[in-house]
Amino acid sequence: MDVSLKELLPADIATYSLVFSRVGAMAMTLPALGEATIPPRARLMLALALTLVMVPVVGASYPPATATKPLMLAGLVASESITGLAIGLMLRMVMSAVQVAGTVIATQTGLAFAQTFDANQGTQSALVSMFLSLLSITLIFAAELHHLLIAGIEHSYVVFPPGKLPPTADMLKLAVETMSGLFLTGVQMAAPFLVFGLVLYAAAGVLSRVMPQLQIFFLAMPLNILAGFVILGLTVSTMMLWFLDAFATQAQLFVPH
Repeated sequence: MDVSLKELLPADIATYSLVFSRVGAMAMTLPALGEATIPPRARLMLALALTLVMVPVVGASYPPATATKPLMLAGLVASESITGLAIGLMLRMVMSAVQVAGTVIATQTGLAFAQTFDANQGTQSALVSMFLSLLSITLIFAAELHHLLIAGIEHSYVVFPPGKLPPTADMLKLAVETMSGLFLTGVQMAAPFLVFGLVLYAAAGVLSRVMPQLQIFFLAMPLNILAGFVILGLTVSTMMLWFLDAFATQAQLFVPH
């Protein structure tokens, strides 16, 4: 006997549950809004608040609860959760640009061994990467770019209608292109340090040939670290503007133009 959800679950609760499946998955994985350093309860409250806002806007996209069977509801919940995770992880890739830049800078300035645990990445990261990661999250909110993320949640119902899984081939292609582009962005952010490192090590090599008795390591390393901090102080604003531009470009993939 077919059992409809009319007797088992009120229509409004079914709609809220379906919207929460997608919004909750995105809220847990989006950059800035879903960072691991934010307590899970806070992220859950944010997901519930966004669900309350989204239901009047996108609730009509779902089939009526009176025509939804229990198995159909389970399939919708699964597809919405997968869609939300796919979009959230796609947008989270933008934070990898900061990690790449921080790793390159730490390597070039001799600070690669100064590491600490990065809760956002779940692994050890260089102190420079940690600093740039926290700074980037702060600037996302300061520049109000988190509004693009919230708009992307609403527009995702246009790009990926409920009840349909994201096209796997297209999403994988977009993920590869996005990751390669963001890796390039990270290297571009750290370009001044690459140039500085090339010049410094070339000069140190020439000096070691001219004066073999000179202890180049003890001379070059303090100069390398000092100059690295000076260059970081001079270029950090430009680096962050470059990152914010890449972040906005990535977020606009899911935002109506």
